[in-house]
Amino acid sequence: MDDKFESILNQVAERGWSVTPDFLPADMLNALIEEEHALWEEGLFRQAGIGAGAATMVRPEIRSDRILWLDPDNLTPHVAAYWQVIDALRIRLNREFFLGLRDFEAHFAVYPPGSFYKRHLDRHQHVRQRTISCILYLNRDWTDDAGGHLRIYEGSGEQESYLDVLPQFGTFVCFRSDSVYHEVLPATRERFSLTGWLRTPA
Repeated sequence: MDDKFESILNQVAERGWSVTPDFLPADMLNALIEEEHALWEEGLFRQAGIGAGAATMVRPEIRSDRILWLDPDNLTPHVAAYWQVIDALRIRLNREFFLGLRDFEAHFAVYPPGSFYKRHLDRHQHVRQRTISCILYLNRDWTDDAGGHLRIYEGSGEQESYLDVLPQFGTFVCFRSDSVYHEVLPATRERFSLTGWLRTPA
C-alpha cells in the first residue's frame, strides 16, 4: 500500500488528482460490492441532493444518483477496514501537504441507468471542510461501452481538456475537492461506488 500511497501523493502534487487501479485486494472489494448491492436491494438509498445542511436541494436535472450515508460510529467490518486504509492515506496527505485533515465522511452511491451528475466541484460554497475527494469504484466487468465515466477537467478556456475514467472494479480516484471540476456521465447499467471526503475542522 505504501507504493500506491506514494503514487497518489505524486499525482495529486503534480496535477491535483490521481487514478489508481486495483487499489484494494480483491477480497476486500468483493465484500464491499456485496454489502452495497445488498443495501441497494433493501431499498435503503435515497435521491441525492446538492448543497449542504439546510440548503440541500434535490435537483434531478443536475444530479440523479441515489446515496446511502455511512455512520462512522456504526461501520460494518468491511467498511471499517476501508476506513482504516483511508485514514492511513489521510496521515500521508497531512505529512506531505500540511492539509490539516481530521476526519472522513462517505456514502455508498448508485447511478441507475441514465443517471448523471453534471459538472461541479465537491467543496460546498459556504461549508468548506471537504478538501480531498475519494472515490472507490465497485463494478465488476465494466466495459467502455457501458458509459458512466468520471470526466475530470483540466485547464480553462481554450486550454481546457478532460480525462474520462472508467468506473472499473477497484479503481480509486482521489482529487482536490476545491479545484478539480468533474462530472459523471450516464451509464447503461447500474453504477456502484463508495464516495467520500477527507475534511478539515469546521
